Amino acid sequence: MPDLYLVYLVVFLAVVFDYINGFHDTANAIATSVSTRAIPPRYAVWMAACLNFIGALYSTGVAKTIGSDIVQSPDLVNQQVIVAALIGAIAWNLITWWYGIPSSSSHALIGGIVGAVLCSQGAYALKWSGIEKIVLSLILSPMLALVSGYLVMVVLLWIFGRQSPSVVNFGFKRFQLFSAGLMSFSHGANDAQKAMGIITLALLSAGQISTFEVPTWVKLVCAGAMAMGTAVGGWKIIKTMGGKISKLEPINGFAADLNSALVILSATHFHLPVSTTHVVSGSIMGVGSVKRLSAVRWGVARQMVFAWVLTIPLSAITGALVYKAVHYFWPV
Repeated sequence: MPDLYLVYLVVFLAVVFDYINGFHDTANAIATSVSTRAIPPRYAVWMAACLNFIGALYSTGVAKTIGSDIVQSPDLVNQQVIVAALIGAIAWNLITWWYGIPSSSSHALIGGIVGAVLCSQGAYALKWSGIEKIVLSLILSPMLALVSGYLVMVVLLWIFGRQSPSVVNFGFKRFQLFSAGLMSFSHGANDAQKAMGIITLALLSAGQISTFEVPTWVKLVCAGAMAMGTAVGGWKIIKTMGGKISKLEPINGFAADLNSALVILSATHFHLPVSTTHVVSGSIMGVGSVKRLSAVRWGVARQMVFAWVLTIPLSAITGALVYKAVHYFWPV
């Protein structure tokens, strides 16, 4: 298969990944507002879709990190490697979505890239300093979200705690429109860029572009794919995120969404890819633990952490196996 056709295949798979990311991670943006009945599900999904699209056009810093900080040089990556990485990530996302497990699309993509590159070139081709930076951001961001979510909730209770619960909940149902919108924007701003980075890397390695600058058409295609995926919705994961981790009232949902959005936007500002799923889960745990530690269903949280830990190695193994198959049918 000529290289150009493989580039088309990469673009197609990256768009599929972004589409799946959209419906896989819709829950992150709207689960709390849906579970507190602040926003009807249909309106919440369409609001998230529109703001995901706008957020995806916000910047390209995260795309450059994904495209240039994992592999030493674009010359060491061919289209077979990128195809294998994307198939590995897509497969893991579909499996976890089917079982309603809120795993990380970011982990899946990075694992797929690492596995395919290791299989094709070996460890020397990986930029370990860049991978360390990315993995640290993925690990530390949910911890930061847990701590800051706790603090945000404490501050809100200190300000509004003396008012009657019915008045507070009525007011924060309206505030959740803002926090859910900001969360949707931040999700698009960080997550859509990951597919942009992969497509741009493929174009660079195939000689279609001369420098690592994300073309406008790539931004629009990835933003549109994520928005369409978001419009489909991920109802299985919404159920887990919105109610199984901790019972949420409107003030809790507002605190979790606002905190998550601020953490994700801060990471985007510093060009760091983070897992929206991890950050939102950490925020919900932090907010929920303000009531009492037992208010958080730690058994569900442990299952989620277990899935997160497994995502990178399993998607890496999948990426490596897919690369073997792709290379067998379409050798360089």
